[in-house]
Amino acid sequence: MICRTVVSFFVTAGFVTTATAHEPVIWNNTTYQVRLSEEESGGALGIFMAEMDGPGGPPMHVHEDADEAFYILEGRARFVVDGQEIEVGPGDVAFAPAGAEHTFRMLSEEGGKQITILTPGGFEGFFQAVAAEELKIPADMARIGEIAADFQLRFTGPPLAP
Repeated sequence: MICRTVVSFFVTAGFVTTATAHEPVIWNNTTYQVRLSEEESGGALGIFMAEMDGPGGPPMHVHEDADEAFYILEGRARFVVDGQEIEVGPGDVAFAPAGAEHTFRMLSEEGGKQITILTPGGFEGFFQAVAAEELKIPADMARIGEIAADFQLRFTGPPLAP
């Protein structure tokens, strides 16, 4: 794996901050790398890249406080947002507004890669929290749900079926 340090400067509400690529976190066959944290954006955004094995995806869930956009870099995915379904591929974007029940499923055996942007920021720390306890889906959903509540995340159902 090639890791590059990316440094960007952001001017937000009158201040300048530097964002660097964070160490990757591996959880449930997905590698997550925070690209911009809540702290680095003054709370405005959280951005992470996810590289997933396929096929698969997260359980159905709701972000109570954050809008979430998914920019697909590699692979194809099926998204469901408030009952509406769409299939997306490289270069496409899917969007789930705050409070919308949603999930996705990477469709190919090769998996995929996406950039996820949440506003406001804060959720990007969830993956480090659950990985630190080596929690697994579905076996540890009770504990994962407890941690999720700290990140304004609520699970509402199972992952999408194949």
